Amino acid sequence: MIRTVTLDRNQKPTKEQIKQIEEAAKREIVFDEDSSELTPAMEKAFRLAAKNRNTQRNMSIS
Repeated sequence: MIRTVTLDRNQKPTKEQIKQIEEAAKREIVFDEDSSELTPAMEKAFRLAAKNRNTQRNMSIS
């Protein structure tokens, strides 16, 4: 199950949210045909795409 929560920049997560994150971090990642494990090349491409996306975001903030 995926939960999405939007926080304000100055907003801190609640104790319940922190607990949920800690519990999720303990779980093992389950890969399947829709979400397979990344190869090293795929992981490198993913990291580069995220870096480029974040660079674009930083440039557009005023």
